[in-house]
Amino acid sequence: MSTFFRNLHYFFASQDFSDGLRTTVGILTPALVCALLGHLEIGMTLSLGAVGVSVTDTPGPVKHKRNGMLYGALFVFVTTLLTGLARLHPVTLGIEITVLSFFFSMLLVYGARAGAVGTAALLLMILQMDKPLAPAQVLPNALLVLAGGLWYMALALAFFRVLPYRAAQQALGENIHAVADFLRIKAEFYRTTTNLDDDYRRLVAQQVTVSEKQDATREIMFKTRRLVQESTRTSRRLVLTFVDMVDLYDHITATYFDNAAIREKFGPTGILEEIATVIERLADELDAISFAIQTNRTHRRTTDLTAQLEHLKTRIDALTGDEQVGSTLVLKKVLVSLRSLTQRVQDIVKYFHADAELPKVARAANAREYARFVSPLRFSWEALRDNLTLSSSHFRHAARVMLACVFGFLVSKLFFTGHHSYWVLMTSTLMLKPSFSLTKQRNYQRILGTVVGGVIGVAVLVLLPTHPRVQFGLLVVFMLTAYSFQRRNYVVMVIFLTPYLLILFSFLGLAYFNVIEERVTDTAVGCAIALAAAYLLFPNWESEQLRNYMRAVLQANMAYLQQIAQRLGGQPPSLTDYKLARKDVYISSANLGAAFQRMLSEPKSKQRHSSDVHRFVVLNHILSSNMATVAASLENGVPQHARDGLRPVKQALSALQRSAQQLEPTMAATTPTPAVAPSLAATAAATLTADDRLLLDQLEFLQKVSSDIGRTTEQVLAEDEAPAYPNGQAVAGG
Repeated sequence: MSTFFRNLHYFFASQDFSDGLRTTVGILTPALVCALLGHLEIGMTLSLGAVGVSVTDTPGPVKHKRNGMLYGALFVFVTTLLTGLARLHPVTLGIEITVLSFFFSMLLVYGARAGAVGTAALLLMILQMDKPLAPAQVLPNALLVLAGGLWYMALALAFFRVLPYRAAQQALGENIHAVADFLRIKAEFYRTTTNLDDDYRRLVAQQVTVSEKQDATREIMFKTRRLVQESTRTSRRLVLTFVDMVDLYDHITATYFDNAAIREKFGPTGILEEIATVIERLADELDAISFAIQTNRTHRRTTDLTAQLEHLKTRIDALTGDEQVGSTLVLKKVLVSLRSLTQRVQDIVKYFHADAELPKVARAANAREYARFVSPLRFSWEALRDNLTLSSSHFRHAARVMLACVFGFLVSKLFFTGHHSYWVLMTSTLMLKPSFSLTKQRNYQRILGTVVGGVIGVAVLVLLPTHPRVQFGLLVVFMLTAYSFQRRNYVVMVIFLTPYLLILFSFLGLAYFNVIEERVTDTAVGCAIALAAAYLLFPNWESEQLRNYMRAVLQANMAYLQQIAQRLGGQPPSLTDYKLARKDVYISSANLGAAFQRMLSEPKSKQRHSSDVHRFVVLNHILSSNMATVAASLENGVPQHARDGLRPVKQALSALQRSAQQLEPTMAATTPTPAVAPSLAATAAATLTADDRLLLDQLEFLQKVSSDIGRTTEQVLAEDEAPAYPNGQAVAGG
């Protein structure tokens, strides 16, 4: 129950709920005010413009939000105007749908926010295509839609003017919460009752989430002038906390041990459960920090692990003398890692103390350094032109959307003559995603949510027919919940969006039984069109893209490993270069993990060598974790004999480069993977210290894992022509 209330509190403090509340107020206010003044139709048109611009109000820096909403309002106005004129004849309307559906879908070339602008314009085109307007009413109607969009934009910008740090606080809080969940999954590795392969799958999936949250936070932090150039206490606290959280996440991922061997050796002693408990308590502390940041409250440490860590040390010392257990060196390493992790969390907590001295840095130099961590936005006609080819996934997606829209338009006009036949076209357009797996998932969620939401809506209208105020209250609740979950959980959004629409149409005088029947039917037909288009029209199968993702991961790991080679060679790279290489590893790994998960939801006939790809994903996770461990051990200087480790590092780089070359479309997978070199620790001088031996062993392990990656790459390529590959459990190497 405590977990439930914690998640509930977290939700109400989250960016999703805040955005949902803003969207609800922005859309509902014009309709309510105008209804009270006796001009409901004008209010509904204003709210329609607010609906369109709200689609572009996605998380990000305020400057990007402002530009996105401004262009969204402009495109919504132009589209509404064109649709009002084109609808006067079916042929001109069909031409408009063909041209605009392709053009607005191609805006994805410029990123997700530009894609949202295109979606907003398409949404208004569909909503306006059946609205009866005389030619003289077309321009006034479009101006009202524009006014509604500008109203929403003004409301959103006013919100960020009053609470300038709110977006950054919420993004940072969600980032910390994702890291806390990642840490809880790491705790599961120490529980003997869990399956390690399942743990790895969950870990890779959560790594995708952490990467997405870090990217979102990085965008807001490093592209918001108030945060990176103004030296207020709040801005420094947020930036320092984020930088420390990235380092903390790096420390968590760097903590890798052979969990299968640890379970076999120490499982019966019960000490692993204690380790898991400590890790989970650290995750709880991170969640408490996350909640404090999101609610803009001060935070005091709620978890004191000193006694528990001391008890853990006593248990390890007691096991040291047990001949049946043997060496407890790995447990001591775990303890050292937990102490370091605890200290890092405590350092973050100190930023919240009122009397804490926050470091001051050179603002201009810092802004230049931070800018290297975010990708600049470039809008050019050349980028659009270069994607006008079938080899471009954006072009294929736009072509699918265009053909699906035209077909949906014909179906709605020829076979569905209800008041809301545009729902067929809307569903087929909004449900069609760039990849088949996402399209399939969204279609399933849409149908399920529509049916469940329809039942809820009908129940409200049947059980409360004479209570319009209660119905309106539920309408607001359903609306708020739907918009709060639009990015968090799509099926929940549809479940609450459907009864909200049913109650709204009931207030407008429409028979809700007819409305729900029409919505379910139109939704099913629209989903069928979207699914068929994704499967038949220029399909984009994830198995065909995996080579690119795998090669990107290998190249990122090579760049990261090169940082270690420079340190061993006596030429340490700059801290910024190191962090950029580390960031690229996390992003490329997350992209590969997400693509692999999407492939598993595609038809079996389209899946290729999934168990080998899973092994590749796990091995790269192990490699990057161990590279982070080695890099951390070299922070305080390079031991004298550590330079002997350059040989296995160079051999590891060679193995990774060979694998990357094999993944090139023109390369054949015939180059043999090099054998692992003899142990340096065994051949080195007897003067090696224990730390030297440990470091050399770690460097040799990097070479071994790189060789394992090479062999796995060869297996993937050798089976690349196979018709299908069954799902199987991979055994984590290393």
